[in-house]
Amino acid sequence: MAALMLQKAVGDSWSIELIESSKLGIIGVGEGSTPALKSFFDEVGIPEYEWMPACSATYKTGITFDRWSEKPGFESYFHPFYSYFDRDHAKALIHNSIVRRSGKNVHAHPNVFAYNHYLSEKKLCPVTPYHFPFEVQYGYHFDAGLLAQFLKQIALARGVAHRDTLITDVTLNGIGNISSVSDEMGEKFLADWFVDCSGFAALLIGDALKTPFKSYADTLWNDRAVTLAMPPEKEPSCETVSTALKSGWAWRIPLQSRVGYGYVYSSRYTSAEEAEAELREHAGADTSVDARHLSMKIGRRELHWVKNCVAVGLSQGFIEPLEATSLALTQQTISRFINAFKYGNTDQGFRDIFNRSVNKSYDDVRDYISVHFLINGRSDTQYWVDNREKPGPASREISAVFNCWFDSGDLPGLLKHLKIDGAYSNHSWHYILCGMGLFPDETGLELPSQEDIDKVNLENFREFFNRCALNHQPHGEFLNGLSNNKT
Repeated sequence: MAALMLQKAVGDSWSIELIESSKLGIIGVGEGSTPALKSFFDEVGIPEYEWMPACSATYKTGITFDRWSEKPGFESYFHPFYSYFDRDHAKALIHNSIVRRSGKNVHAHPNVFAYNHYLSEKKLCPVTPYHFPFEVQYGYHFDAGLLAQFLKQIALARGVAHRDTLITDVTLNGIGNISSVSDEMGEKFLADWFVDCSGFAALLIGDALKTPFKSYADTLWNDRAVTLAMPPEKEPSCETVSTALKSGWAWRIPLQSRVGYGYVYSSRYTSAEEAEAELREHAGADTSVDARHLSMKIGRRELHWVKNCVAVGLSQGFIEPLEATSLALTQQTISRFINAFKYGNTDQGFRDIFNRSVNKSYDDVRDYISVHFLINGRSDTQYWVDNREKPGPASREISAVFNCWFDSGDLPGLLKHLKIDGAYSNHSWHYILCGMGLFPDETGLELPSQEDIDKVNLENFREFFNRCALNHQPHGEFLNGLSNNKT
């Protein structure tokens, strides 16, 4: 990703070389994205019919969060990717959420207000082959290993140099810049700029430049994962499913070639063996299916651009993949560096601005992810009870959001005031808070006024969605068209 974006932006004036070692494995479990990945492919000029069939990719309209709450009517909810023409539907959800928080019994579960949820239920592709006046936002599911190889081949074809060798040493000059890196054979590679894509090892930003790591472990407790690969669906769905289990949560990601399962859990509450057994039961996998165990380092570097080195991907930080934000944060970091670099803003002052902005993006995502656990509605295991009743320190922003919500305040206005509506808009905040059922209990609700009822007509939404759906094909049918290069 970094090589392609840099090649597109500055390849006419700079020589770019990608150095990696086939001796090293990759994490390779990142199988989902946000809509930001579409903007990446648009930016570098790679059409979907080229990369999606090659990477076993499917479309993604959002995420279903299943069993995160035991509250009747709110056991499951869908977090859709927000599309522009959903603005009126989102306004209706916000209105009903205020009425519901005031103690009146109106419908405020988010699923009925989101077009992408409708597409997901019907397994309809968000892309239409016909003229459709509404743009529907979407992400992707994909095979991470295949995608990495695909992007590498595109980069090489576009002029990026490549070397398969293992970097073992880093040399700094007198002012602390990286002057060269050396491989296991002693060959040196000199450059003006270095991009650290060495993963959790953080060979440049961490080992060589000694940039401190800020852990998020006090807030986000999950530090392990176990994964399985199951046979593909006959008709692939277009949603990720996140299911709460005993000591964490499990993803279910449909690819064209398989269905990926993964259990993200806390080693403080369960063992690797117990987690694997629980995932196998959840996925219906017997012992013939290989399991892969992973450790995760949750947090970020205190700085991401140090001297002449920029860290991207796992070397700069990682937040558990609950909302599939890793690639989006990587892409955002590269874009910010390119913008500074192209306009000559590379002195210490601009590096400070860059680092503050990247840190804020990470911290804002951490806060939003943490809310899932803080407001969970489960009481079946100590893990979920502790996450709710004995959580780590909440940021002042999260505390302000909760106070505003329970006081029936102006949440969109607060989010804008706090400047935390960049990573997740007020619509996303309403999806999670409404979806988890953070409302007065049913027994305490009053009957709504006629004005409250007339303000939002849910049948109009359903009728509108039904008409719009006529423009969409079944997901699998559309994917077959891509594979045959018909689209």
